[in-house]
Amino acid sequence: MFTPDDLVRLIEENKNVHGPEFTPSAAAATCNARTRPEWHSTSDTYKQNYVNAVKCLFNRPSKGYDGSKNRYEDFVQVHQTVADSVHNNRKFLPWHRALLWAYEKALQDECGFTEMVPWFDETKYAGRFSQSSVFSSKWFGGINLGGDCVRDGQFANLALNIGPGTGRQRYCLSRNGNAADTKMCNAETVQNCRQATDYQVFALCEEGGIHAYGHNGIGGVMRDFYSSPGDPVFWLHHAMVDRHFRVWQNDDPNRVNYIDGTGPDGKGLTMDTPIYLNGLKPDLRIRDVMNTLGGFLCYRYDY
Repeated sequence: MFTPDDLVRLIEENKNVHGPEFTPSAAAATCNARTRPEWHSTSDTYKQNYVNAVKCLFNRPSKGYDGSKNRYEDFVQVHQTVADSVHNNRKFLPWHRALLWAYEKALQDECGFTEMVPWFDETKYAGRFSQSSVFSSKWFGGINLGGDCVRDGQFANLALNIGPGTGRQRYCLSRNGNAADTKMCNAETVQNCRQATDYQVFALCEEGGIHAYGHNGIGGVMRDFYSSPGDPVFWLHHAMVDRHFRVWQNDDPNRVNYIDGTGPDGKGLTMDTPIYLNGLKPDLRIRDVMNTLGGFLCYRYDY
């Protein structure tokens, strides 16, 4: 996780680093793109339909993933299994984009959710996540719990089976709000990363910046490097991270056409580098998920 000075220094040191040059191609939608809305802009009906779909995954049987007790935990188990290979390297953003898409499709195809996964604009609640309706007793339950189990909201007393860490045991959904960390989930942190002109610099900044601050600021299960998707708030947080990736791509249409940096093996990434979802969906290539406005992804964000 970076300090504010680290973020500024990262951009300054790499301001003359550029990725490969490509013939420009407009990042306009080539499909009828659907919109992922910001959580607070949605109606209570939308929110409830989304929560109901998440609960539906918890109530559906696992498709055979080791340790998983339900369909929702299949996604947690895959994240836990591959975490070391998709964090702290530049595969982080495209892999999590693919995971979020697979999760969204499960909500739609298996649980009848007719909308799109919402995202949480954490910049509007920097340092005060507890004031967001996300963490209200009406929806996802409290945040300032000192590491204790969530006892209110629609996921009160939720029992998890994937984790903690790389373990496979029964434990509760917990949170431990840290305002010092969530204070860093601000517009300046986002903008510092957005200034990067090279993918690998942006990706490093995003992963170590607002992504890490959000996880650590919510705490508890969300702070778990391996099993953080056990907290249903994970998906709203990562939809925000994916939105930042999309906004950065929008700043230059070339950015949907190239990748740089290295993967977990230290080898350079290419557009044909595979993305493994361990059976949640067929394996993909990085090129398959770089443009959300075309192909099978076909989504945008509301702002």
